Amino acid sequence: MIRKAKIKEAKQIQEMVNYYAGKNLMLPRSLNEIYENIRDFFVYEKNGKVVGCCALHVCWQDLAEIKSLAVVPNMKNKGIGIELVSKAIEEAKSLGVKKVFALTYVPAFFRKCGFKSISKSKLPQKIWGECINCVKFPECDENPLMFEIK
Repeated sequence: MIRKAKIKEAKQIQEMVNYYAGKNLMLPRSLNEIYENIRDFFVYEKNGKVVGCCALHVCWQDLAEIKSLAVVPNMKNKGIGIELVSKAIEEAKSLGVKKVFALTYVPAFFRKCGFKSISKSKLPQKIWGECINCVKFPECDENPLMFEIK
């Protein structure tokens, strides 16, 4: 079952995200950042346990980002990540967002979800709003991909 995250799940979300961040597969998230953005998060719950998460963060009038997509290791390759991305895109569409992007170290996954590679220059709101404060800026090695909602 996919649903919006609850405050009490922030630590679980952080553990999932930072597990992959520790393997250099995504950027880490502080607990404070997750609390501040908890309304952006969806969780995938199975048998009463949170086993996946994904955030949809609106950046601009027609632009949103999928962030912090993570699934616990023993539940990978079961379609949970694809379902979470689909739910985020569904919410973006309901909000009237036309483009959803992801910055990722796993571009093949997002391509399976219908995203296409783009240049980072297509994301000025992201670059100057958030990326400029990242420890990896300006040497970011994440891959930008975009999904256009029709």
